[in-house]
Amino acid sequence: MPKNKGKGGKNRKRGKNEADDEKRELVFKEDGQEYAQVLRMLGNGRCEATCIDGTKRLCHIRGKMHKKVWIAAGDIILVGLRDYQDDKADVILKYMPDEARLLKAYGELPENTRLNEGIIDDEEDGGGDDYIEFEDEDIDKI
Repeated sequence: MPKNKGKGGKNRKRGKNEADDEKRELVFKEDGQEYAQVLRMLGNGRCEATCIDGTKRLCHIRGKMHKKVWIAAGDIILVGLRDYQDDKADVILKYMPDEARLLKAYGELPENTRLNEGIIDDEEDGGGDDYIEFEDEDIDKI
């Protein structure tokens, strides 16, 4: 049997909890950074996001956030733009829902940005097709 030379197994790693529930200071964008909304997750620590400037970028989740901060479709994130690749970016920070609402209130995000709605759908009028109404006559024939 080999000796375990580490400091513990997966339960030790699971028990480590960074307390992000407390209030943190709101981080605004700087030079070379942009706000974005996640369109879909691609796997392998990557996601596709639409930046506020209107371009769609392939974003890489940095190692500090990987498996610690869960990012889903529709989340507002802060990305660092690359000088040498305009179609790729790096995820720096994920905003909590209340922080995203504050950013929208401060005017950092445009008014047409939809928060907490998941994947953005272009079909808004086609939502009534899911409801099916049956008549009582059909039930009596069975």
